[in-house]
Amino acid sequence: MREFHYELIDVFTKEPFGGNQLAVFKDAAGLSANEMQKITRELNLSEATFVTELTKEQATVRIFTPRREVPIAGHSTIGTGYVLARDGEIETHEGGNSFLFEEQIGEIPLKLIKQQQKITAVEMVQPIPEFRDIFRSKEVIGSLLSIDSTDISERAPMQVVFAGVSFLFIPITGLKTMKKIKFRQDVWEREFLAKGHAVDIFAFTPETIDPQATVHSRMFGPTMGIVEDPATGAASGPLGAYLAHYDLVSSETSGKYTILSEQGMEIERPSQIRINVTYTDDKISFVSIAGSSVDIGRGTIYQAK
Repeated sequence: MREFHYELIDVFTKEPFGGNQLAVFKDAAGLSANEMQKITRELNLSEATFVTELTKEQATVRIFTPRREVPIAGHSTIGTGYVLARDGEIETHEGGNSFLFEEQIGEIPLKLIKQQQKITAVEMVQPIPEFRDIFRSKEVIGSLLSIDSTDISERAPMQVVFAGVSFLFIPITGLKTMKKIKFRQDVWEREFLAKGHAVDIFAFTPETIDPQATVHSRMFGPTMGIVEDPATGAASGPLGAYLAHYDLVSSETSGKYTILSEQGMEIERPSQIRINVTYTDDKISFVSIAGSSVDIGRGTIYQAK
């Protein structure tokens, strides 16, 4: 039997059993894509990562959800960077240093933040988001989320934003409505999948639980086989770009935005994702997200030779 060891961590949290769970296989060169998919489904986590090549300069990382391989994922990238840095698999320096991941989408720059000999956070630079289709039927979205269509905010459009994965962003009027949301798979299949619009759904409101947070978020991932995600890094960069583009947040300095998204409260896995966006002259020129990770456990998967 072949043995493949994995590390189990929680990402986008400073407390165990919060954030988004992740299994990291640091030495997965001997696994096929089919085996990686089966392992991820067996572990029944939102995502697992498989490091297939590692040098001093960069790592090749493949990311799987229970349903499919994805080209990029935020919590998977940040969590994998944390594990490799924590275990000394990549070089780190006090204060912080850069590293590079090669993912299906391409090269992803990382910054590993190290303070007092501990990896306290990882930052990833994300692709510049593309603003795509605007969805106009509030009645369909109300049915999709089991809310009244009047609880959808008029301050910005319901719009698909893409940065490797497509998310439909839906502005909601307040926390009370956010807590009432119940995602309906049947409506999504009828109104989106059957019409060739296979997008995941991201609802948010500027009303927050934590006074330090900027937005309160929920993400439903039917294309990934995820009922509800406690922390969605791949959507957070596009969220920041959307908020800046539609003037829903204020910049600290000219054109530079720092946003804190809280997520996962409704499923008892509180998470926080820090988002940095540069938006000047009606153009997004930089997007990154950052977060902390905590250790949870480790395990071994056995595979026949």
